[in-house]
Amino acid sequence: MTEEKIIEIMEGTTKILVTEKSIKEKVPPKEPVFFNPVAKLNRDFSILAYSAFWKNFDKPKIFLDGLTGVGARSLRVANEISNAEKVIANDVNSKALTITQNSAKLNKISNLEVSENEACRFFSLFSKKGDRGSIVDIDPFGSPTKYFDCAIRATMHSGLLSITATDLQVLHGLAKKACQRKYYGVPIKTEYSNEIAIRLILGCLNFVAGRLDIQIIPKFVENDMHYYRVYAKILTKKDQDDNLGYISHCFHCGNRVVGKEITENCIICENKLHSAGPLWIGQLFDKKFIISMMEEIPKFVVDSKCEKILEKCELEAEMPVTYYTLDDVASKMKRSPFKIKNVIKKLQDAGFIASPTSLNPTGFRTDCDIDNIKKIFEN
Repeated sequence: MTEEKIIEIMEGTTKILVTEKSIKEKVPPKEPVFFNPVAKLNRDFSILAYSAFWKNFDKPKIFLDGLTGVGARSLRVANEISNAEKVIANDVNSKALTITQNSAKLNKISNLEVSENEACRFFSLFSKKGDRGSIVDIDPFGSPTKYFDCAIRATMHSGLLSITATDLQVLHGLAKKACQRKYYGVPIKTEYSNEIAIRLILGCLNFVAGRLDIQIIPKFVENDMHYYRVYAKILTKKDQDDNLGYISHCFHCGNRVVGKEITENCIICENKLHSAGPLWIGQLFDKKFIISMMEEIPKFVVDSKCEKILEKCELEAEMPVTYYTLDDVASKMKRSPFKIKNVIKKLQDAGFIASPTSLNPTGFRTDCDIDNIKKIFEN
């Protein structure tokens, strides 16, 4: 076999060694080592989130990376976040770890260690009080749910757990039984399916955390075409708030109901509703945390999309569950789509709260129901 060609790329201000094929091929190969260049935005957000989280953090600043691959995220944390005390990059692939170590030398990084272990076994080494990480990351192929228990145990009280999910077909309802098995909830296909997916991830995390008398507090979520990503604060106390419930959707008129129980029929058109859940029905964003992330932007080299997305996150942070899309509303009204700014202004002028959403470029959140949305836009 020919030796894989290793090349140097730059992400943020960090030099990262990767296989040439991972850059040149449309789908990055998993062998001999995996690196996904498309996930750069994901890692950019991580740097902002971690830096914001550690800004006023008075406990050890230890980052545990359970599935590091060639170490891209770990290398950037160690190299770019000045107050990162220790970064431990773990993977089962020794070749990937060798590349990670070589990248660390290239960047003259001294606060990064590598570990060759299965992810849950790795996390179990840090499950004892005093040994836990203040930020723990899970970024697997497919579903992250099998790592939830061990990752939570490895996260210190008031620490941050960040999670990536890439099993989009399961979360989008193409394999409902698989979704129920993995996430304890059922999805439905709607114009806001990505929000349902994120809420299913958080719902499952909440289930697992609750069993351990742990409370989760979502701080930030984001998604791209190929992944979902959630960031949640971990508190070692039983969750007093019941944030699990259902989203019931009417495919006839577009109405949706969010509640602790399944709603059977639509109050607007009386048709049968279809329900997703159980899933997280609490807030997805912590407004103060989002603002703090935006304040970190000037310190780093990140994609300009980060600021634009975070601005929307700030606006929607305290808005209702689920969003509407311009296309869907226009389709129901049998007319061409509106402009998002006009939509939000009209709703606000009518006395409703409204904002864009970071989860869809044509999406908007409002406390106005679909019936009144149509009436407002008929005028």
